[in-house]
Parts: sequence; structure tokens; C-alpha cells
Amino acid sequence: MTLLNPSILLTIDVEDWFQVENFKPYIRFSSWPERELRVERNVHRLLDLFDACSDAHGQRTTNNGRTKNSLKATFFVLGWLAERLPHLVREIHARGHEVASHGCNHQLPGQLSVHDLKQDLVDSKKRLEDLIGAPVTGYRAPSFDISDDTLKMVEDSGYAYDSSYNSFALHGRYGTISLNGNKKTGIARQITDNFFELPVSNLHLGGKVIPLGGGGYFRLIPGALFRRGVKRILARQNAYLFYMHPWEIDPDQPRVNEAGASARFKHYTNLARTESGLAIMIEYFSHCNFTTCSQYLEMVRRSQY
Repeated sequence: MTLLNPSILLTIDVEDWFQVENFKPYIRFSSWPERELRVERNVHRLLDLFDACSDAHGQRTTNNGRTKNSLKATFFVLGWLAERLPHLVREIHARGHEVASHGCNHQLPGQLSVHDLKQDLVDSKKRLEDLIGAPVTGYRAPSFDISDDTLKMVEDSGYAYDSSYNSFALHGRYGTISLNGNKKTGIARQITDNFFELPVSNLHLGGKVIPLGGGGYFRLIPGALFRRGVKRILARQNAYLFYMHPWEIDPDQPRVNEAGASARFKHYTNLARTESGLAIMIEYFSHCNFTTCSQYLEMVRRSQY
């Protein structure tokens, strides 16, 4: 069954400028406590942007005469940050958005032992749940480093969904999972009776995958062209899942000058235009339902009965 209203799932990977994978060779984990924390002010900017968009469009009606819902997003929060900024996690939750897990220390699942990965999944979930007093049901692997084995561990750790699969295979770190034969509703893939995968959205065109999920591609691809691709994804799947990081709206963040030219280009390009570009995209698709991952899956479940 097709879901009635087009849905956009805005997802935010809550990590700071010094925690990204591209800078790991130059920034030791032991130095993290010494680094300037900028994530809080950037998350606040995103929360305020989402509130402003809700205020601007919340009372408008769609073509079918229904009042639009307010904009809600899913924040995949790094446990290391949650430990240091518990009030920020509580505020995300209090402002009506979904809190989900991004692991503890931004370690790639494929580089962890089975025991350490299990601990990471369980600990990050519990830490967030203790802060917000509510279940945490979603997980996203750092750098989309997912596999079938990791996916099974995510489910076994008590999560209801994973959102780590990115089909753009030309990126060396992105993982792969087996989705052939899995029931599909909208963009959701049902892995087992009670566990789903919500992949990052890309445009499949002529046998090629065009990376339109967000992140650096959102900053690199001209806005009009990006929105045109999203429109095609919505026409085909009636839903679109976007991702970004708080540091991507922060052009004044410290520079890691020792990083290679490629890493610096990927990280710093067009940071000054990301926030305005996001606002333009939200306005352009204001007829859509901006919903959390969990809310979208609830719609999926209802549509199956």
C-alpha cells in the first residue's frame, strides 16, 4: 500500500567538527576533551530554524485541505557528546524531535570487535534513554559503515530500526547490506517482523546512483539541481530521507590545516551556504510532511493493515 502524504525525513548526525572520520588521522581521540565544543550552538540554530519553518507553515493547508503538521526531525546523537551536554539532548527531545543513537565515540562498527560493538550499541542507547526518559529506537552507524552482521546486532540490542545504508557505492567507507526480497513500503525496508531499515535517499537513474542524500553532496550540488532530484525521488517513493551534521552550518569552525587537500575540500566547501540552502529546501517542499523516522515507520505499519 502507498502512503498517502509525501514525507521528508530530516536526520541530523550530532557530532562536532573534530569528530569526523576524515580528520581522524590528524585529531587523536585522547585530544577530544581539549577541543572547542561548537555543536551546542549549531544544534540550537537548527532547532530554531525548524521552529521558524513550523511557525511559518504550520497553519497552511495542503491541496487536500488538511492542516500541515509542524516540522519534526531525527537527531542521531553521539554518546560522547550526550555525556558532556545532557541538557542539549533533553532540549532536542523537549522540542518534539526524535533522539536516536549514533554510537558512543564515532568508531566504525567494522573496526570493532563483536563484544565492543555490542557494548557500544547498548551503552549509547541506555545513555540517551536515561537522559530523556523515553525509548530510543533508532541507530545510525558512523560513516554509514553497516553490514548484515552489524544490522543483526543492532536489532538484537533492542532497536526498532537502523538508518545506516547509503547506496552510493563510490564512497569507500559506506557499507552494504542485503535488501533483496525485503518487503518495501515507501522507503522503509522490513528486515524482520519488528525491525526496519530506513536507507539514505539517493536517485537511481539509468543504472547509476546519484548521491542526493545530503551531507557534502548537498553542499556541492547546486541547490536547484538538488531539489529537482529530490522531487524525482518523492515522485517515485513518496518519501525522502536527508542527512546532515551540525558542523555543516558553521563556517567559523577551527581549521584542520594538516589534513590533506581532499579532506579539507570535502569538509569546508560551502559551509556558509548550508543553513540558507536548508531553509530554501524546506520552503520548497513545504507541502510535504516533515516527520521523524519513528513517526514515518508508524505510518508504514498502519499502511500494512
